[in-house]
Amino acid sequence: MNSIRLAEVRDAAAIAHVHVQSWLTTYKGLVPEEYLASLTEAERVPLWQEWLTRDISVFVAEVAGKIGGFAGGGPIREPLAADDAELYTIYLLEEVQGRGIGKDLLSAVAEALVGKDHTSMLVWVLEQNPAVRFYEKTGAEHLMSKQIEIGGISLTELALGWPDLRRSIWSSDDLPSD
Repeated sequence: MNSIRLAEVRDAAAIAHVHVQSWLTTYKGLVPEEYLASLTEAERVPLWQEWLTRDISVFVAEVAGKIGGFAGGGPIREPLAADDAELYTIYLLEEVQGRGIGKDLLSAVAEALVGKDHTSMLVWVLEQNPAVRFYEKTGAEHLMSKQIEIGGISLTELALGWPDLRRSIWSSDDLPSD
């Protein structure tokens, strides 16, 4: 059974662990190995402690008593089209993927954003990230692409959006598996 709950500052170390470990598995072969090797959980903990004090919606997924994934969203950081909210981050440990946790986290963030009067949402994702298909299956539409740099190489990042967030509040049964 997956349990989704609001994240707390005390979750920062567990979130940092998921964040770094998921980058190592998700982006292997996509971003330079040297960059991935430079990521440390110790550096991420204070960043997450600070982030969790902000007025954003961050949720964690507990699997067998441990945090196996997280997602967060809030007001859009870089205005694009008519979107007013953004899914900032969603990461799962590789060993818990495919269990519906991603869709539960996505739904929790979407519901929280609607509760804060947001009407639409976008997410930025690397073009080669397998999660692109997951977002497309949930109804996200391609909005644009841009070049970004990670570890000294240029990569394409896609903006995918849900134009009507209220209509996109998905129940767990409505979403495809992650």
